[in-house]
Amino acid sequence: MAFRFDEIGNRLRAYRMGSGLSADEIAKQLGISRTALYRFEKGELAKIETLDKLAELLGVSIPTLLGVGIEYIPSAVSYFERVRQIEETAEHIVVLAGPISFLLASDSFLPTLQEVLTENISKNAPERSKAMGDIPKIIDILQARKRCYRERTPHVVNLISAFEIERFLNHGFIGRAGLSESVLGKRKALARREIQHFANLIEEQPMGVQVGIVLDTLPHTGFQLIRQPDRRCLVLSPFRLGGEPNVSVGVAMITSAPDAIALHEKSVTEMWSRALKGPAALACIRHLLDNASAGKRVDVEDFSKFLSARQKVRSA
Repeated sequence: MAFRFDEIGNRLRAYRMGSGLSADEIAKQLGISRTALYRFEKGELAKIETLDKLAELLGVSIPTLLGVGIEYIPSAVSYFERVRQIEETAEHIVVLAGPISFLLASDSFLPTLQEVLTENISKNAPERSKAMGDIPKIIDILQARKRCYRERTPHVVNLISAFEIERFLNHGFIGRAGLSESVLGKRKALARREIQHFANLIEEQPMGVQVGIVLDTLPHTGFQLIRQPDRRCLVLSPFRLGGEPNVSVGVAMITSAPDAIALHEKSVTEMWSRALKGPAALACIRHLLDNASAGKRVDVEDFSKFLSARQKVRSA
């Protein structure tokens, strides 16, 4: 198979960022200059012995570094950087990622996110100092992703579970339990504003954005299907932003295997066919928001019953 050295360089950069090691530290351990390392990250051919040492130092396999088969990514920093790299040339993106799709989130989402991710890391977390140091890196990468999306505006299809929205509204935009009532009240208000932002997207129908609300269960592991000019990628990730965030535990995967992509495309087609879209999706979100604003516990089942009754009346 033909290797794309620019892609190898991108992976090398992403895994280096996630390792917590500086370019100087890696270059020193490899016995090369920092300039040489940067050249590798820009796609310059490296000796297989050097790649082997790099893979060992970064804690990844040679196949992962070369992009043979599946990339396994245990670091949230590396994962978000790889997604940023792939999205730089994306034409079409299908997203299933909890109650909030980051690319479509409001401008107020990111500033609060840093606080939420910080409180999500417990005082007893292993390697806590590294986990805390990773958060500003993740925020920087996410800012770059958002800039790229707004400059290029690829087509985005976002599938959201109504149950995820329900949980987000009921719990608020939080990173852990046990927050004070005053903080919790503010975070629930933030959650309502963010879901209102998605309601506005559905109502305004901006070009290149489609949102579908699924009333039953969606897969708990988020994924993206990303189409670039010369290939398609499937990205599966345990790392979450928004409701019940996680940027510390799990292994993400990236593959271009045709069978994996075909199976996920089939799942997306099935989920999209039964998703609420347009006025029905807007009515669902407004129902959930009205309950949350009135201080009632949000209940998707109530809306499901209302929707079924309305459909029966219309078909009668």
